[in-house]
Amino acid sequence: MAEQASSFKPSLSLVDATMVVAGSMIGSGIFIVTSDITKDVGSAGWVIAVWLITGFMTIVAAVSYGELSGMYPKAGGQYVYLREAFNPLAGFLYGWSFFSVIQTATIAAVAVAFSRFTSYLIPEVGEDVFLLTIGTFKISAAQVLAIFLIIFLTYTNTRGIKGGKIIQTVFTSVKLFSLFGLIILGFLLVKNSFWAENLSTGMNAMHFTKTPGATVPNHGSWLPITGIALIGAIASAMSGSIFSSDSWNNVTFIAGEIKNPKRNIGLSLFLGTLIVTIIYVTANLMYLNVLPLHDIAFAPSRRLAVISAESIFGPNGAYVIAVMIMISTFGCNNGLILAGARVYYTMAKDGLFFKKTGTLNKNAVPEFALWIQCAMASILCLSGSYGDLLDMIAFVAVLFYALTILGIFILRKKRPDAERPYKAFGYPVLPVIYIILALTFCIFLIKMKPLYAGVGLGIVLTGVPLYYLAVRTKKNA
Repeated sequence: MAEQASSFKPSLSLVDATMVVAGSMIGSGIFIVTSDITKDVGSAGWVIAVWLITGFMTIVAAVSYGELSGMYPKAGGQYVYLREAFNPLAGFLYGWSFFSVIQTATIAAVAVAFSRFTSYLIPEVGEDVFLLTIGTFKISAAQVLAIFLIIFLTYTNTRGIKGGKIIQTVFTSVKLFSLFGLIILGFLLVKNSFWAENLSTGMNAMHFTKTPGATVPNHGSWLPITGIALIGAIASAMSGSIFSSDSWNNVTFIAGEIKNPKRNIGLSLFLGTLIVTIIYVTANLMYLNVLPLHDIAFAPSRRLAVISAESIFGPNGAYVIAVMIMISTFGCNNGLILAGARVYYTMAKDGLFFKKTGTLNKNAVPEFALWIQCAMASILCLSGSYGDLLDMIAFVAVLFYALTILGIFILRKKRPDAERPYKAFGYPVLPVIYIILALTFCIFLIKMKPLYAGVGLGIVLTGVPLYYLAVRTKKNA
């Protein structure tokens, strides 16, 4: 029998934890989603407002989670918080959604984004290069490369936390410096600035409606929106900005491997989300400087960063941004893979997931949990359905964030004497504001995108019978 470790090894510093937060957040979204946001709200003022609202919500949620992480500095993070605040069913529904959609679909999408931009440098690994065709089912070279990336990073993380830590710190540092560099050069080197032209649109919200049956993306009309229609458009736009800002909570899943977790988890959440929010807002200001609003909205294949880089660096800009996104997605996926498996490990310890998932290998990492996560993400890569699943992630993730922050209020009543090394900043005002904004977002997203939000909610609810099946199996074991 292979040697096994009995517990996790605390080996991650505050800097390492902050790199997990920032590195898991920054993937491919910031390079792409502003195109769709612009079509939803139609003015420079509202584009920036969407990112500011998202940043505010993200930072408030992160500092609120600091209280929970101090109370429960153990592997599993958000799953543990929901279990303790509500009941085991609430924790399981999160864990199930995390495994079936939130984490694995994100890993798949980020891996395919890595492949997509690698094809700028190596055309042979493009999405239009098919290696296998069986009827309507096709496997592209990009999908195969994406799976190899997931397998490689999974294998690296089975060798121990040290290798994953080095990859995370190096790649996150590189992409932070690269993004800051791109933003600065976007203001210094661009030949034609569209700053004044774009800012003249102010807060005059417009929504683009495509002409029915039109085959050209920009065939349609811009219609002014106010009131309820504007709130709905903001909610639709925020599905992209929230996806780009998600995964900040991944650091809570690896609490058992962080030094002084009661202090460092909360601090890393604040520092990581603040750094990323500053980058995201300034990156969008750079887009508004180098491109007209029309080009931002209708960037070919939503490759906004590519045409921005071409405006800054000339014809070679596409290669510059391709390398940046490869670095960004590589580091992002490492953080997602490293952290995600700890949730399944903790669920298994509670008897609510495959028993073998709750074991550590000789390197003190949950190897089996890493490999089943790898398998699920790889299946989603092959299915090609990861794009649709990502539209559901924002709804499901924000719903669980709101429930988790509500858990702070519940735990203050249930366990008033529990040790709280850190208390939620701005309590109760800021957590209440977050919950109101989150529920408003979810309600209007159901209205604007009922299919995606409905299916996302359906995936969560399929966890109910699975939970009772797991409980019955545990009792009969």
